[in-house]
Amino acid sequence: MALPAEFADLEPYADWILPTEPQRYDKRLASTMEQMQAFYDAAFPRLENALTYLGDTPLDELSEPERNLLYLMQSLVMVSFPIELWRQPRVPDTGAAYLDLIIEPVVA
Repeated sequence: MALPAEFADLEPYADWILPTEPQRYDKRLASTMEQMQAFYDAAFPRLENALTYLGDTPLDELSEPERNLLYLMQSLVMVSFPIELWRQPRVPDTGAAYLDLIIEPVVA
């Protein structure tokens, strides 16, 4: 099981467990609005529970299932703007522009 047992209902969305922002962004661009909406509808109601579950555990002390839950919630953030505001995977009126992160937060 990729996620903590308490979040087994989110296992169908395990393909959104992605450790880096570029991977999450690529997944968003490769997904349909229907796919993102289904993920959002399942994960958003669990966000507060996930934050409580992860609590104050330092990033370097998260177990693999806990880290996967964190990545899944980061993917939820990645799809929230397209779902809530833009109604499209890309940022409106940006053409071919993109932003590349040079470093990612480190999780041991």
